[in-house]
Amino acid sequence: MKINGKHQRTVWLAEDGFTVEILDQTKLPFSVEVIQLTSMKLAATAIREMWVRGAPLIGAVAAYGMALGMREDPSDANLQHCYDVLIATRPTAINLKWALDRTYSELRAQPSDQRQKVAYEKAVEIADEDVELCESIGEHGLSIIKQIAASKPQGQPVNILTHCNAGWLATVDWGTAISPIYKAHEAGINVHVWVDETRPRNQGLLTAFELGSHGVPHTLIADNAGGHLMQHGEVDLCIVGTDRTTAKGDVCNKIGTYLKALAAYDNKVPFYVALPSPTIDWTVYDGVKEIPIEQRSGEEQSHVNGIDPQGKLSWVNTAPSGTECGNYAFDVTPAKYVTGLITERGICSATEEALAEMFADLQQPEMA
Repeated sequence: MKINGKHQRTVWLAEDGFTVEILDQTKLPFSVEVIQLTSMKLAATAIREMWVRGAPLIGAVAAYGMALGMREDPSDANLQHCYDVLIATRPTAINLKWALDRTYSELRAQPSDQRQKVAYEKAVEIADEDVELCESIGEHGLSIIKQIAASKPQGQPVNILTHCNAGWLATVDWGTAISPIYKAHEAGINVHVWVDETRPRNQGLLTAFELGSHGVPHTLIADNAGGHLMQHGEVDLCIVGTDRTTAKGDVCNKIGTYLKALAAYDNKVPFYVALPSPTIDWTVYDGVKEIPIEQRSGEEQSHVNGIDPQGKLSWVNTAPSGTECGNYAFDVTPAKYVTGLITERGICSATEEALAEMFADLQQPEMA
């Protein structure tokens, strides 16, 4: 997508052909800064400290991290070490494991003197593939928005509520939940997006940043405003992303997604989840019981980033001193509350049968 009119991916190779460059998402939306990753350890830090975030992007950066590791030392021992370090960075998003398993399996079959070359090729392949998957999601999701637009009085916008950031900043390009919105905007459909701020990290601000950069009308709202808007007919549909989807269609996404799904269900608002197939975990069936929910630092709950009156980025405490903070990063929405899954192959119901039919040929990567 675009920043200041210039096309920009979220991860790419520098001109030297081996340094990995990323947008520092901890500085967005207040400033656009690039970080250079020159080692596997830096790539792991980027994922763990959320310099990059979003399940598909985490997977791509992890693949590049393996390439950086092979540049440092292509031995069998370091191959395993790189895998172990990177897999431990974030526990919930399955794309991380998917990308690492795929890369590890490929590299294990290569002689050590070929591993650096193959690792970089594999990382580029995974990144490019993510772009293609996300654009296809956009095309399929566009059909839903077109149908709703056709049913509304002429001139009225299609009001779409999204939660957290599942745009191009969460992927390599295009995004998942936001990809259909970009496609609709470019097709000339009048769309307006309700953007949840998503405490504690305010990642809705990233959605507002990228929608604004691309010229898509939007309104930033508090996390808990969505139900009110649905009650008053101000939401035509919800589209969210997912960090892990079970084989039977449960979806794990940013904390608060479950509450939006309940509100949508109660108000008969369609609730769609957009995902590329690498986000499906075919080994998990009951999302509530089986998906590990990341619990991050309580400081993320007690503090917020913002710009002070002097224009300086500040990390400000908003909680009483000594307050214990719980910071659950994700929740699970059971499949029964999901209207449909928007994938790169089309739209299907959130059921085990529909997913198995749509991805009957999908092979699982070899376990490391």
